[in-house]
Amino acid sequence: MENLTTQTFKLKIFNPDKVENDEWKFEGDKPAIIDFYANWCQPCKALSFTLSELEKEYGNKINFYKVDVEEEPELSELFTIKSIPTILFIPIEGNPQIDVGTINKVNLKKIIKDFLKVE
Repeated sequence: MENLTTQTFKLKIFNPDKVENDEWKFEGDKPAIIDFYANWCQPCKALSFTLSELEKEYGNKINFYKVDVEEEPELSELFTIKSIPTILFIPIEGNPQIDVGTINKVNLKKIIKDFLKVE
């Protein structure tokens, strides 16, 4: 999983500096999953392992990213992240969905299929 900085986030995901009418404009070319985490967070480590497994399975269909909330506070503020782990699911069309807390592999696969529309 690629670690995103504020700069790479603006290039690959969403640039809030270019927002018109408070409208979300996804910059990616395939759905994305972003894991907001911290190195000291044990639930984050467990979730990261599960996401790494899913990346192997869906890697060519979904972009998987990580954001260290301590290194990138601007991104944490942008999405009002108050608890970790937090996952941002971004479909090609429409607005993203945020889920807070650890999500098991079965439920992650359901979100990937139902929300991101990836088989």
